[in-house]
Amino acid sequence: MSCTPRIGRPRLAVVDTNVWLDLFVFRDPSSRPLALALAGPAWIAARCAQTDAELETVLRRPRFSSSPDADVQLRVQQWQARAVLFRLGAQAPWTCRDRDDQKFLDLAFATGAAALLTKDKALLAVNRKACADGLSILTPHQFARRFGEYRTAQGERVIERMMAS
Repeated sequence: MSCTPRIGRPRLAVVDTNVWLDLFVFRDPSSRPLALALAGPAWIAARCAQTDAELETVLRRPRFSSSPDADVQLRVQQWQARAVLFRLGAQAPWTCRDRDDQKFLDLAFATGAAALLTKDKALLAVNRKACADGLSILTPHQFARRFGEYRTAQGERVIERMMAS
């Protein structure tokens, strides 16, 4: 199901940890339209202490070594400088089956975000209910299809430069 994101510029987006990893660690080409959108003025990423803590915890897992390398730490710092830090307020009226993912819904609700970007099935399952309140829960692929303006050749070059730094 698709719903119309809240109108207004710029739009807020919540990015879950796995999508963040696709954007800034794995550099997944299918996430490039999202990276381009977040690098521009039309979309602003929202974060909170809880999402920052989860990211740090994930980056300390053995797959990333016991301590993230300087390149990844630099990307975290750049992300934190770009994304707006919010405090979680009231709990979202929608509940995620995975309690660990509830923080992303709560952040989207607290900020009035237009989109929550995830590949997590438990979060995606909440989309129908969240749409009633103006929140679209999308995969990066769905975002790219829906917001085609971020798929230009020029945009691809911008992302390549952004991800290279």
